[in-house]
Amino acid sequence: MRQFLIPRLVSLTLLLAFSASALLGAAETIPATVIADPPRDAKFPAGMQVAAIPSGGVTINGVLYLAAGPGSHPTLILFHGFPGNEQNLDLAQAVRRAGWNVLTLHYRGCWGSPGAFSFTHVQEDALAALVWVRSPQNPAHERIDASRLALVGHSMGGFVAAMTGARDHALLGVGLIAAWNIGADAEDFAGSAAARKTGLADLADSMQSLVGCTPESLLEEMLAHGRGWNFVEQGARLAARPLLLVNCDDGGRAESDKLAAAARAAGAKQITARYFPTDHAFSDRRIALQGAVVQWLETLTSAPR
Repeated sequence: MRQFLIPRLVSLTLLLAFSASALLGAAETIPATVIADPPRDAKFPAGMQVAAIPSGGVTINGVLYLAAGPGSHPTLILFHGFPGNEQNLDLAQAVRRAGWNVLTLHYRGCWGSPGAFSFTHVQEDALAALVWVRSPQNPAHERIDASRLALVGHSMGGFVAAMTGARDHALLGVGLIAAWNIGADAEDFAGSAAARKTGLADLADSMQSLVGCTPESLLEEMLAHGRGWNFVEQGARLAARPLLLVNCDDGGRAESDKLAAAARAAGAKQITARYFPTDHAFSDRRIALQGAVVQWLETLTSAPR
């Protein structure tokens, strides 16, 4: 299993940006919103709101990070991985400083959300999050520009973003960070008893925050869906919108490259691929990761509508 603007910069910000660039290479540029707080908007401050998202007959837990400034803002839905030990909330904060709202959520049966966890439910919950963000009954509806939504997911969340983005053609873009291709692993498991044994052990190592499932039930679910959950098969459906593919040294880069190739074969022209020499959680490249995502999001909102 694949492991899981400010227009002008003050001198201090320039120094921080230079230091970050020195660590990442001369070609790397870190947006100011990643490394410096913006001036406070006293009339329209940034904030947080509980997001109670109906899905599958229960209400799952979420948090909506509201961007500062008047009017509605573009919104990113950020999906965590399996089981989600790395929540990427620093990334959510950086994206909010860049002028985007950010919705984070916990899938059914995960981290206190009611219901039973499954890979099927995870995908249903992602679709439910999109419905919630777009709903006029959403308490933050006036702060959300429902015509400007994007998805980004890490690890299993990358799989979720790909599968969800393939079904929703109104999105501005879809981003995958160290994405776990569940379908590719399922195909490996189907062909090898040794691979199944290893996969089962990997699943068992990540069950502490999950309810309503077992390692065996999750493995059987993967085997039942097989190639249908291989996100490379979604390349053509994702080709019409910008894609961000961020990879690291976790062994999953080959699957991401296959998705990029499939999307290009279907006519994709807007694929941004980034690589950082780090672990699956980007433990020592958090600023670089934030910079890559924020830069990509800025291209989505700067493009003609």
